[in-house]
Amino acid sequence: MERGTKDSDSGSDKTKGAMNIEGYPVKGLSIAGHETCVMFPTLKLAFDIGRFPQQAISHDFLCISHAHMDHIGGLPMYVATRGLFSMKPPTIIVPKCIKKDVEQLFEVHRRMDQSELKHNLIGLDFGEEFYLRKDLKVRAFQTYHAIPSQGYVVYSIRQKLKQEYVGLSGNEIKTLKSSGVESTFLDNSVSVEDARVYGHTHLSEIISHAEKFENKAILLIHFSARYRLEEIQQAVSALPPPLAGRVFALTEGF
Repeated sequence: MERGTKDSDSGSDKTKGAMNIEGYPVKGLSIAGHETCVMFPTLKLAFDIGRFPQQAISHDFLCISHAHMDHIGGLPMYVATRGLFSMKPPTIIVPKCIKKDVEQLFEVHRRMDQSELKHNLIGLDFGEEFYLRKDLKVRAFQTYHAIPSQGYVVYSIRQKLKQEYVGLSGNEIKTLKSSGVESTFLDNSVSVEDARVYGHTHLSEIISHAEKFENKAILLIHFSARYRLEEIQQAVSALPPPLAGRVFALTEGF
């Protein structure tokens, strides 16, 4: 059985049908080699945009992990569609090492499409931070893939600290205590070694490092298209402690 609850607010199109993880509605899909786009509607923040799902248009901020087409292919369409509907230019964060290439990508599309494609492009290196707004920031951290890649930690900035946070440093106050983790392969049909050759993660690696995950919730994404929905659900439901009960699977599209 898939973990996670569906948002029941029928009056909100933005969160309708979303999983609710630690108070944050989560939507999107992530199928290895096909497309990935994970959306947090209440934050107006999305991660990666392989094909540009229509729901992504309402997200003002987009973080790109790497330049494989199933993670960045929908980027020009995302920007163009927001412009078509006279929405404000989005803020797009990419690894600093690909920023110039992304700029050139937009220039090519501007010449072909004769449109402005307005956006705010930010390049971040590992450890660098950017404020999306005064109460929300992201920090890039290194990940390991077949090509240069990075992940993002999202921080909520609050003016008034809860009692449990009094006396802690800024780096210790992590108010968004959930993370997205790739888990492309689930079983012995692909070994851990073969998964690493492709720059992907095997579920057994997550299990073997379970004690290192301090997150309240973990969202698994980017499953291989070789798996059926039932196989993914079974693998997640069989996770041992301390992972059991706090792992969710993004299975839209399977």
